[in-house]
Amino acid sequence: MDTFVVSARKYRPSTFKSVVGQEALTTTLKNAIAGNKLAHAYLFSGPRGVGKTTCARIFAKTINCLNPAADHEACNQCESCVAFNEQRSYNIHELDAASNNGVDDIRNLIDQVRVPPQIGRYKVYIIDEVHMLSQAAFNSFLKTLEEPPAHAIFILATTEKQKIIPTILSRCQVYDFNRITIADTVAHLQYVADQEGVITEPEALNIIAQKADGGMRDALSIFDQTVSYTGGNITYQAVIENLNVLDYEYYFRLSDAILDGNVVECLLILNDILNRGFEGQYIISGISNHFRDLLVCKDAATAQLFQVGASIRERYVTMAQKCSNQFLYQAIEISNECDLNYRLSKNKRLLLELSLIRLCQLSNRDDASGMKTEKKRTIEPIVSKEKPAQTDTGQEKAPETEKITEKEKVTERETTTQGNPYSEKENDSGKKNISGTDNDGQKPAASSIRKPAEAAVSLKKKTVSLSGMGVSLSSITSKKEEENSSPGSEAQQQNGKNLFTESELVNAWKDYADSLNEEKLLKNTMTLYHPRMLSDTLFEVEVNTELNKQYLTDHSIALLSFLREKLRNDDITMTIRIAETNAIKKPLTSREIFDEMVQQNPSLQKLSDEFGLELS
Repeated sequence: MDTFVVSARKYRPSTFKSVVGQEALTTTLKNAIAGNKLAHAYLFSGPRGVGKTTCARIFAKTINCLNPAADHEACNQCESCVAFNEQRSYNIHELDAASNNGVDDIRNLIDQVRVPPQIGRYKVYIIDEVHMLSQAAFNSFLKTLEEPPAHAIFILATTEKQKIIPTILSRCQVYDFNRITIADTVAHLQYVADQEGVITEPEALNIIAQKADGGMRDALSIFDQTVSYTGGNITYQAVIENLNVLDYEYYFRLSDAILDGNVVECLLILNDILNRGFEGQYIISGISNHFRDLLVCKDAATAQLFQVGASIRERYVTMAQKCSNQFLYQAIEISNECDLNYRLSKNKRLLLELSLIRLCQLSNRDDASGMKTEKKRTIEPIVSKEKPAQTDTGQEKAPETEKITEKEKVTERETTTQGNPYSEKENDSGKKNISGTDNDGQKPAASSIRKPAEAAVSLKKKTVSLSGMGVSLSSITSKKEEENSSPGSEAQQQNGKNLFTESELVNAWKDYADSLNEEKLLKNTMTLYHPRMLSDTLFEVEVNTELNKQYLTDHSIALLSFLREKLRNDDITMTIRIAETNAIKKPLTSREIFDEMVQQNPSLQKLSDEFGLELS
């Protein structure tokens, strides 16, 4: 019985030509070998399973090949190539930095570098997962990496280039490996299937390639798993069952229900998917990708971004023709919003159902679907056509009714006019009403003259009703007059003019100093110096040094803002002055210091006499 070898190892490339999806990079390496322009250090970075270590091994074997081919590939027949293929070559050393990441491991490597190769020209050291090295190991490796022996070549491989220190990056030639495309992955899987005699469907291989996410090793591992599940006949249905992938059919059923505005059908489909064990975020993410795929299929230029089998592509193109661009934009936005909020939601299923309902409302604007019909915004007459209130005197009733009738006519003309609402006719009519006369030239009633407040309100109503947009100069003037005539206007004028005493100023000064927990220097300065009032709103602070003055000046804005708010006076200002010193103060002696302390506390002298204390 033959020993089973996984496809990822069995079909591992042995030449540059057999490397999948890295044509530009392999061509560069082959040209460097052909021109004998080899660097002493290389860094291969990229995602998992894209061929970093494989290319490093092929490169090491090729540069030591004794009889290279015309296309600069290894011959696989010379002694060096045979030893490499049989994994007994002493010219190639591999180090796993994940488990050998200390300084001692790097020192052992440096000791081995000094020994020249037995066969071939170069000794190649492949350090995999180099980002796992410790900082000390990196530092001990710098000198050797920069100036290695002529026979030594280092190839570093990593999946996280950003974790490598810049001094290492600057000493290497950096090669970035790309993700392997779905088309290249499918082609290689088909090649492996042909070699193994496995029957496949294109849609099934596409699902495997999408699940691998650009990694060939992952794709081959999934391929082996699926072959074991299906027994050598890989079908689309078998793949989605084995890999627990949601079938395209569910997405198409959801799309049809959403386009029909059928909320009930959408909720039933969602319940069916959840019962199959799929996570809610996986579902909404799949819906987002589904609408995105429909969008790219609407245009032939973007259809190449959608890499699936022919039958699936045809269904997507057909479905895309039923959807408008605006619908797809909004559907992608709604589903993406649900995806972002899914982790924060307490009721995750309700969030999914609400998102599906919103998607259904995009195509069905009927009230029965749960969508609120938006009312069109129209300019309605501001003045109501209701009957005016009855007044006590019959003389005022007729003019008031006549005024309202005229207002209704003017308002009706404004709603039918398509030009500028502020026309000359409106201005003329507005002027008439503002002046206090109606169309017949009658003057306002005596009651309006006796009640100026009521007249002002009536005047404001007239102006608003005749202005097309509800705003006029007269209405603004009337509003200001009302504000000025209100009882609180006098208090507002006096606000910010509160008088205060010097003791209140000092207390506010101390309060601000106590609130400074982080600004220690400013707090000490304010504790040392206190303000002195010069006038009602001006105070002075006398300091000893220029440094203290500059420090208070730098923080004066915040300080004055606090004092103005605390003392309720917006006119507070501050001046800072340096105290004048005529005589130079001499340092005090111990006796002088003690005498001053005795003056402040006479008990110190008594204490000194009783115990016979002396100054040192």
